[in-house]
Amino acid sequence: MTAEPGQAGTTSRTSAARLLVELAHERFDTPAPVAPVHIGYREETIEKLEGERAEFLRTRLADCPSWLVTAATNRVTWTDSDGVSNVAYSGALGPVVPIVAREATLAWWHKLDADPAGRTVNDAEGELLATVTTDKLPREILRSGVEAAARVLVQHAYLADRTPYTDPASFAAVLRDSGLFTTVAGTWHWGLQASTYRRGLIPVQLICFGGRVTYSADSVAALRAMKDARIAAAQANDRPNDHADPSAEQYAALEGNEHPRCLAHPPQLIDGHRVSLLTQLAAAYVDTFTQLLELVTLTSSTSTETETSMSATSFEVPDMTCHHCINTITKAVAEFGVEAPTFDLETKRVVASFPSAEIREQSYAAIRAHGYTVVPAAAG
Repeated sequence: MTAEPGQAGTTSRTSAARLLVELAHERFDTPAPVAPVHIGYREETIEKLEGERAEFLRTRLADCPSWLVTAATNRVTWTDSDGVSNVAYSGALGPVVPIVAREATLAWWHKLDADPAGRTVNDAEGELLATVTTDKLPREILRSGVEAAARVLVQHAYLADRTPYTDPASFAAVLRDSGLFTTVAGTWHWGLQASTYRRGLIPVQLICFGGRVTYSADSVAALRAMKDARIAAAQANDRPNDHADPSAEQYAALEGNEHPRCLAHPPQLIDGHRVSLLTQLAAAYVDTFTQLLELVTLTSSTSTETETSMSATSFEVPDMTCHHCINTITKAVAEFGVEAPTFDLETKRVVASFPSAEIREQSYAAIRAHGYTVVPAAAG
């Protein structure tokens, strides 16, 4: 759900995990309000594993056999009901999954922002969360959890045609019932989901049996190897540029064979009942997604985007999701002497001062090389 804890002591991590449940479980007990919405989108077929995606597979997924990796077949761009540009990938289930998943995310974000239910944090609790999480504020942590749930659904949908679950509602339901949302939190290393999502990749294969889906043994082994390699690199400081990665310091502080786990992963005893925040969040999210399948109407557009008359300073990065993304983009443009931009994660808007059109285009290319999409904003 949120970033994994580092070496802050078992007591601190347990306390933080319980705090997250106390902060969130009442909010996820009641549904998020939903309403009909119409979305126009553009979809294009893409080459499966060429160019930057192939390079990412060769380098960053070196510990994962290539035959375990599935690439999405289509790229989808659209503007959501909040007026924010989005880009995502789809497979056999089509663009409905990423688009409706985004609307479900927005529904939960709006509810979390508006709902006063549940307890707040005092200064000591705020310091505890800041010590053991990469997202620091409760609002950011819960919103990150919802967005991670959306990514689980969208990425695993690339594999839907290899299962008996051939419509979005039944596929989302089997992911929920099979505990796949919890599996991702417990097995993927921090950052793997966001980086593969931006490229339309998923490094696992599914096994179907008894009305459930689960990861193959090879998938589990590969995920473990990638997590071990990520921890080892942080501890050896093999990737010095990772000072911008909030998980690197936490990984570097781990001792022995200790493995980090998502703080929302373990069940907590609340009011005499064992409550798993991840399970509760996944159930609430899938319910909202299923409702919205009946309320979201889609229209395909064949129009193409143009970059004429574009602003030299303002652009959108639809797949920018967190402060790690901000750090990555800031570093990418700094290579060309561009001062740190300003960012708005909610609108995906970035504002930077480029000394020339040439440097602007080079900066855009550098951002794209990290797996992000750049959408220059129209002037005016």
